[in-house]
Order: sequence, then structure tokens, then C-alpha cells
Amino acid sequence: MFFGRPAPLSDYARARQLIAAVDRGGIPLNPAKVNAIARSLGLEVARQAPVEATLERIRLALARATEP
Repeated sequence: MFFGRPAPLSDYARARQLIAAVDRGGIPLNPAKVNAIARSLGLEVARQAPVEATLERIRLALARATEP
């Protein structure tokens, strides 16, 4: 019965949540957060990179990932 904060999500879990939200029709409003998630997966992302391109790179990284 502890009401503390939930455990932080892994980088891959955050990326999966982002992609799931986009697939449901959501639009990422903050490109900096998308870039931060991509960088946490080890991707190099330019600040001026289109969000759509970054999302596609995140999808590819998740497809290659071995983490459940």
C-alpha cells in the first residue's frame, strides 16, 4: 500500500509508448521529446530533423531491439 511514484520506464518502453500513440492517430507536439527518446536509444538525431523521419528511425531501432 505504498503510493510512491511508479518505476520509471525503460528507454525502449518509452519509445514503444510513443510509437503506439502515433499509431493511434496522435501527433507528437514536442519534437525535442521525440529527439530525446531517439537519443536514449543510441540514435544520432539532428535538431532540425523532421519528426516523421525520427519516428521512422525509432521504429527501425525497436524492430532491431532484443529487449522485451
